[in-house]
Amino acid sequence: MATTERLERLIADEVGECCGSDVEDRLTDLRALGERAAVEAADETADLDALSALGSDTRYRLVRVVAAADDDLCVCELEPLVDVSESAVSHALSTLTDAGLLSRRKEGKWRYYGTTARSEALLDALDATREVAE
Repeated sequence: MATTERLERLIADEVGECCGSDVEDRLTDLRALGERAAVEAADETADLDALSALGSDTRYRLVRVVAAADDDLCVCELEPLVDVSESAVSHALSTLTDAGLLSRRKEGKWRYYGTTARSEALLDALDATREVAE
Protein backbone atom coordinates (compact mmCIF):
# COMPACT_ATOMS: atom_id res chain seq x y z
CA MET A 1 0.00 0.00 0.00
CA ALA A 2 1.25 3.46 -0.85
CA THR A 3 2.38 5.85 1.83
CA THR A 4 -0.03 8.62 2.75
CA GLU A 5 2.59 11.15 3.86
CA ARG A 6 2.12 13.38 0.84
CA LEU A 7 -1.65 13.16 1.17
CA GLU A 8 -1.36 14.14 4.82
CA ARG A 9 0.74 17.17 3.82
CA LEU A 10 -1.79 18.16 1.17
CA ILE A 11 -4.69 17.98 3.60
CA ALA A 12 -2.72 19.93 6.19
CA ASP A 13 -1.95 22.62 3.59
CA GLU A 14 -5.61 22.78 2.58
CA VAL A 15 -7.25 22.85 6.03
CA GLY A 16 -4.43 23.84 8.37
CA GLU A 17 -4.05 20.49 10.13
CA CYS A 18 -4.46 16.80 9.42
CA CYS A 19 -5.42 13.81 11.51
CA GLY A 20 -5.86 10.14 10.70
CA SER A 21 -9.61 10.45 10.14
CA ASP A 22 -9.02 13.25 7.61
CA VAL A 23 -6.77 10.95 5.61
CA GLU A 24 -9.24 8.05 5.80
CA ASP A 25 -12.11 10.32 4.70
CA ARG A 26 -10.09 11.57 1.73
CA LEU A 27 -9.05 8.02 0.79
CA THR A 28 -12.70 6.92 0.91
CA ASP A 29 -13.63 9.80 -1.42
CA LEU A 30 -10.74 8.96 -3.75
CA ARG A 31 -11.70 5.27 -3.90
CA ALA A 32 -15.27 6.26 -4.80
CA LEU A 33 -13.88 8.52 -7.53
CA GLY A 34 -11.80 5.63 -8.87
CA GLU A 35 -14.88 3.41 -8.99
CA ARG A 36 -16.90 6.05 -10.86
CA ALA A 37 -14.09 6.44 -13.40
CA ALA A 38 -13.55 2.71 -13.86
CA VAL A 39 -14.60 0.80 -16.95
CA GLU A 40 -14.50 -2.92 -17.53
CA ALA A 41 -10.96 -4.17 -18.12
CA ALA A 42 -11.81 -5.35 -21.66
CA ASP A 43 -13.33 -1.96 -22.51
CA GLU A 44 -10.32 -0.15 -21.08
CA THR A 45 -7.96 -2.27 -23.17
CA ALA A 46 -10.00 -1.60 -26.30
CA ASP A 47 -10.01 2.14 -25.56
CA LEU A 48 -6.24 2.21 -25.10
CA ASP A 49 -5.72 0.14 -28.26
CA ALA A 50 -7.83 2.58 -30.29
CA LEU A 51 -6.02 5.63 -28.95
CA SER A 52 -2.64 3.98 -29.39
CA ALA A 53 -3.50 3.05 -32.98
CA LEU A 54 -4.02 6.73 -33.81
CA GLY A 55 -0.61 7.57 -32.34
CA SER A 56 1.25 6.99 -35.59
CA ASP A 57 1.25 9.63 -38.33
CA THR A 58 0.71 6.96 -40.97
CA ARG A 59 -2.20 5.28 -39.17
CA TYR A 60 -3.80 8.62 -38.35
CA ARG A 61 -3.52 9.74 -41.97
CA LEU A 62 -4.98 6.45 -43.22
CA VAL A 63 -8.01 6.73 -40.94
CA ARG A 64 -8.53 10.35 -42.05
CA VAL A 65 -8.36 9.38 -45.74
CA VAL A 66 -10.74 6.45 -45.34
CA ALA A 67 -13.13 8.65 -43.35
CA ALA A 68 -13.07 11.30 -46.08
CA ALA A 69 -13.83 8.78 -48.84
CA ASP A 70 -17.35 8.26 -50.13
CA ASP A 71 -16.88 4.49 -50.18
CA ASP A 72 -14.51 1.84 -48.87
CA LEU A 73 -10.99 2.05 -50.29
CA CYS A 74 -8.69 -0.72 -51.49
CA VAL A 75 -5.18 -1.03 -50.12
CA CYS A 76 -3.81 -0.14 -53.55
CA GLU A 77 -5.76 3.14 -53.41
CA LEU A 78 -4.35 3.99 -49.99
CA GLU A 79 -0.68 3.18 -50.63
CA PRO A 80 0.02 6.21 -52.90
CA LEU A 81 -1.37 8.58 -50.25
CA VAL A 82 1.21 7.83 -47.57
CA ASP A 83 4.97 7.89 -47.93
CA VAL A 84 5.74 4.46 -46.50
CA SER A 85 6.37 0.99 -47.86
CA GLU A 86 3.60 -1.35 -48.97
CA SER A 87 4.25 -3.61 -45.98
CA ALA A 88 4.07 -0.63 -43.60
CA VAL A 89 0.68 0.33 -45.04
CA SER A 90 -0.57 -3.24 -44.64
CA HIS A 91 0.69 -3.38 -41.08
CA ALA A 92 -0.90 -0.01 -40.26
CA LEU A 93 -4.24 -1.11 -41.70
CA SER A 94 -4.10 -4.33 -39.73
CA THR A 95 -3.40 -2.40 -36.51
CA LEU A 96 -6.31 -0.04 -37.21
CA THR A 97 -8.63 -2.95 -37.95
CA ASP A 98 -7.58 -4.81 -34.80
CA ALA A 99 -8.25 -1.64 -32.77
CA GLY A 100 -11.78 -1.43 -34.18
CA LEU A 101 -11.12 1.77 -36.13
CA LEU A 102 -11.45 0.33 -39.62
CA SER A 103 -13.60 -2.40 -41.09
CA ARG A 104 -12.10 -4.78 -43.64
CA ARG A 105 -13.77 -6.81 -46.33
CA LYS A 106 -12.28 -9.01 -48.98
CA GLU A 107 -13.55 -9.23 -52.54
CA GLY A 108 -11.59 -11.78 -54.50
CA LYS A 109 -7.94 -10.84 -54.09
CA TRP A 110 -8.68 -7.24 -53.02
CA ARG A 111 -9.14 -5.91 -49.49
CA TYR A 112 -11.28 -2.86 -48.87
CA TYR A 113 -11.29 -0.69 -45.77
CA GLY A 114 -13.98 1.53 -44.33
CA THR A 115 -14.41 3.49 -41.12
CA THR A 116 -16.29 2.26 -38.09
CA ALA A 117 -18.59 4.20 -35.80
CA ARG A 118 -15.76 4.23 -33.26
CA SER A 119 -13.25 5.87 -35.61
CA GLU A 120 -15.82 8.40 -36.75
CA ALA A 121 -16.63 9.30 -33.14
CA LEU A 122 -12.93 9.65 -32.27
CA LEU A 123 -12.25 11.82 -35.31
CA ASP A 124 -15.29 13.97 -34.50
CA ALA A 125 -14.03 14.38 -30.93
CA LEU A 126 -10.57 15.35 -32.16
CA ASP A 127 -12.06 17.85 -34.59
CA ALA A 128 -14.19 19.35 -31.83
CA THR A 129 -11.19 19.81 -29.56
CA ARG A 130 -9.25 21.43 -32.40
CA GLU A 131 -12.06 23.95 -32.85
CA VAL A 132 -12.02 24.74 -29.12
CA ALA A 133 -8.25 25.28 -29.18
CA GLU A 134 -8.51 27.78 -32.02
